[in-house]
Amino acid sequence: MSAAEWRLASRTLQLNRPLIMGIINVTPDSFSDGGKFFSPSAAAAHGRLLIAMGADMLDIGGESTRPQGATPVSEEEELARVLPVLDLLHDSHPQVPISIDTVKSGVARAVLAHGADVINDVSGFRLDARMAEVCADQNAGVILMHSRGDVATMGTYAEAGYGGDVVGEIIAELGARVEWAREAGVARERIAIDPGVGFAKRTQHSLAVLRELPRFAELGLPVAIGVSRKRFVGELSGAKEPDDRIDGTTAANVLALAGGARIFRVHDVDHARRALDTAWSILVEGDR
Repeated sequence: MSAAEWRLASRTLQLNRPLIMGIINVTPDSFSDGGKFFSPSAAAAHGRLLIAMGADMLDIGGESTRPQGATPVSEEEELARVLPVLDLLHDSHPQVPISIDTVKSGVARAVLAHGADVINDVSGFRLDARMAEVCADQNAGVILMHSRGDVATMGTYAEAGYGGDVVGEIIAELGARVEWAREAGVARERIAIDPGVGFAKRTQHSLAVLRELPRFAELGLPVAIGVSRKRFVGELSGAKEPDDRIDGTTAANVLALAGGARIFRVHDVDHARRALDTAWSILVEGDR
């Protein structure tokens, strides 16, 4: 069973219902909405809209890991992108936890000082050895995601080679990152895990993860999932454009909920809120 709660920097979230994390990409090159919310005012306005639609928390990112042509940015540039948005949203909605999607310890230290609650590291603390120390010092909540490669390659198939037990390999690699974090002082109750659907995974690998998601929940940590508008959804549904992948995303999220996921990182909060709340009511009533 996955954990019943998740401790963040300034609060504890109960995982007795699906939690929706609304995505805010403050980048010019993200695969789905790059450039749409590049100014701080536009990004903050979008964040407020996501909250009104039912987002439980927000995830702000200033560096893309898109499948093709992701370009790493400097710490200074990333902070220039995310800090103004974080400040605006923290001031207007202090009750809403904010996660920052970053692989840099310097960025993590700065955003935690500005009131962020969670560091969402898509490298699982692989790319910056000081990240675990920073998060431990600040008592941050963390999401450790499974991936391989660096910022430019992790969204590609460059390292998507697996043996007969794809999920077993991913769990072993992700488990090693959890142990790294724990040894650096990050409390277990502050850690959530993300199998990294679409990261260093071909479609068949992502499908294996989703089919066998209960194996991740058995680790006893909150399970976050990010399938929103991703390439595999387009391949399965025939939707070439990311904006047309809402139905496929919804189907994957509902099945992930049944498999033990409790945290859902999505672009389309309104659709996810309605679908996941309905599915949760069915699941909960079925257990009574």
